[in-house]
Amino acid sequence: MAGLRLGPLLRYADGSSATVWVEASRPCTAEVRCASGAHGTARTFQVAGHHYAIVPVTGLAPGTADAYEVLLDGAPVWPPPDSPFPPSVIRTPGPETVRVTFGSCRWAASPADGKDRVGPDALDTLAAGLAAAPDAERPDVLLLLGDQVYADETSAAIRSRIAARRGLADPPGPQVADYEEYTWLYHESWLAPGIRWLLSTVPSLMIFDDHDLVDDWNTSAAWLAGMRATAWWRERLLGGLMAYWVHQHLGNLSPAELAADPLYAAVRETPDGTDVLRAYAAQADAHPSTVRWSHRRDFGRVRVVMLDSRAARVLDEDGRAMLDPAEAEWLKEQVRGARGVCDHLLIGTSLPWLLPHLVHDAETWDALLCRGVRGARWARFGERLRQAADLEHWSAFPESFAALADLVAEVGTGPGAPAGVYVLSGDVHHGYVAEPAWPEGGPDARVLQLTCSPLHNSVPLTLRIGFRFGWSAPGRALGRLLLRHGRGAPTRFGWRRTGGPWFGNQLMTLTLRGRSASLRVARARPAGTGGTRLATVKEYSLTSP
Repeated sequence: MAGLRLGPLLRYADGSSATVWVEASRPCTAEVRCASGAHGTARTFQVAGHHYAIVPVTGLAPGTADAYEVLLDGAPVWPPPDSPFPPSVIRTPGPETVRVTFGSCRWAASPADGKDRVGPDALDTLAAGLAAAPDAERPDVLLLLGDQVYADETSAAIRSRIAARRGLADPPGPQVADYEEYTWLYHESWLAPGIRWLLSTVPSLMIFDDHDLVDDWNTSAAWLAGMRATAWWRERLLGGLMAYWVHQHLGNLSPAELAADPLYAAVRETPDGTDVLRAYAAQADAHPSTVRWSHRRDFGRVRVVMLDSRAARVLDEDGRAMLDPAEAEWLKEQVRGARGVCDHLLIGTSLPWLLPHLVHDAETWDALLCRGVRGARWARFGERLRQAADLEHWSAFPESFAALADLVAEVGTGPGAPAGVYVLSGDVHHGYVAEPAWPEGGPDARVLQLTCSPLHNSVPLTLRIGFRFGWSAPGRALGRLLLRHGRGAPTRFGWRRTGGPWFGNQLMTLTLRGRSASLRVARARPAGTGGTRLATVKEYSLTSP
């Protein structure tokens, strides 16, 4: 009899349909049955000896909460008979209010020794709060903005399994090496009872960041050449992209997009889709512009564009860009298409667009050095510094930074502009709100950089000090000196920090109602009962009706 190995994950939900992702122990037919009579079935597909299904559910009614169960070959497997959690439900969003909760960077377990030394997990704390008050307000969607798993910083439990399978002496040592070991990371991350229940009952959108593959993934052409010269990188990359497609990317697609996806059809039509998917991952590595990991989701009059700011990069110094031309055009289409039909536009990119001023100027200065504006010797220094100091955010791609600013200003100006354009990011292990200011009026929409990280990770003291200094007047002055040395021009607009910095494991929630918006910043803290709670750090009203 087939068993449920991982999941269910509720990934997509609109007014009438949903998708539910599962991993089974053997080939079978997966079925989702709702209390209302809505249902769906899908046959599992196989990748590397694992069996998965993503079940499209139809017949749902708008604005409802429909309890569901999962069956494999007709036998109930979810919810567990002894579950302490409320029933998993598919909530179809209504037209009035959309709540978007987001964050990034989550260790499932501390890499140090398996013990939790970094404080309460914000995602697990959210799960506990919702389970204790199932009728309370909950997110309509959870945006996970990168580093869902850490391939390069494994826990003691994963290292033990690696040691038993292949030993730790040869590269990549305690890091994961291939698809099979990636599956261990997803099990570790998603099998914890609270997380498992949360992901079964709150829809989610996901995009990768560097640690989903390796720290500083695609920093530069020199970085990539160095990685490709190793004996282990190719298998790690292929395994990571394959695992991302199976565990994260498929669930980002709507039922219609799944039905039209040729790769999904090819994997399902063959008894073993491993070779088909491996070839696709190899294509994504060799020709990144032929593969799109970015995706879009509309929630009534709220548009969410989740942007790949890792694999879509152009790394050649003479054409360096955060997005290849095809990806950049796709982004323009999605953003411009929001005019007149959306009250709010959310752009999810794992890496912040607006950084502390010193960090921004240092990254731009370094990018100019690497181009050779100060000669070959400075260029070599710039590349060493870029890799050592992780200087590879939007500001390290100056033309891409400016292009995103122009696009945001364009869509936010004039008749049909959304009330708000929000760039949602993570990565930098602290939270803040930054607001740009254009010298001549600027867009009509409220434009904000909302950065929230980590969900569950360390925040060293040096990082806290560095980011605080980066926002300060002396930090800004130092940044201007660096930019002058690199013969760079200041940006055409400025920005200021209007909230934060906040440190600790945290989540942000946007509540969007008509053309009004509010933001809540909440940190996971120990509770007096021995549990944890999400304590409000700050609340903002972002726009007015």
